Amino acid sequence: MEELRKLEQVQETLSFMQSRGVVVSSSNNNDDSNRFLANLILLLVQPSGKLDMAEKCSLILEYVPKLSASFLEEALPRLSQEGTQVNCFRSGIVNENDCGEALVGLDGMQSANSTLEDFSRSYFMFHGMDANHPQAIFKYLPVLSFTESYIYQLDSLNEKIVNMPTDGVTVSERGFEEKAYEKQVSKLIDILKSDPFRPLVSLLERHGLLTERIVEEFRCGEEYWALERTLCCALMTKKEISVEDVMRAIHLKSFDYRVLNLILYQLRGEEQLCR
Repeated sequence: MEELRKLEQVQETLSFMQSRGVVVSSSNNNDDSNRFLANLILLLVQPSGKLDMAEKCSLILEYVPKLSASFLEEALPRLSQEGTQVNCFRSGIVNENDCGEALVGLDGMQSANSTLEDFSRSYFMFHGMDANHPQAIFKYLPVLSFTESYIYQLDSLNEKIVNMPTDGVTVSERGFEEKAYEKQVSKLIDILKSDPFRPLVSLLERHGLLTERIVEEFRCGEEYWALERTLCCALMTKKEISVEDVMRAIHLKSFDYRVLNLILYQLRGEEQLCR
């Protein structure tokens, strides 16, 4: 739901700007411009060291005139190589190898740390474990970390799809040729629609950790990502959002915690508790 919250912030900012006469009501001709300005406002109001609002405005007035389209075009390839890293999310590079084995990257492992820390504090007590004891954590960390990292990589793919809509976004802003852009979106969607958990399921099954409830939670994850794409698309195109879809997405969101909990039961030989 993180992307949905970001889009809600953009829409709230747009409404505020319109109420103050900063921008006119949105139309097909100025949606992109208004969205860009809303994101700029959101950036400016974020804390930045000791800078206050007046100092931020002074910096904008001083340095924006020094920027140009040619400067931004020169900066784009340098930043996109390390910032967007779209091509690194191809099936067979991040999520599985040529043998169909599940793979995770360092970025995924680092990003999964916060979830693992929260999981250990929230769930270990239900297994009679102390999250403050290193032995309790490191004994099961490899499998738990690998699983959460794999899920996080798929979640990152979904966020890229949400951030690469096919409507209302100019290709030049994103630095893609139109056909390549559409192909990339299609490729990412195909990854999430073609049994994305299959390599991880195979891995857990080989280690005797897979249960039907874990498989069901993986299905919940796929449903959650599909709902997130639908809700974010509706919000961006100003279409009606179903309250039922929102509530369903909220219910499904923490599927990864449930997967980790079920795997921990299996690792501790408590299969009967997770059937």
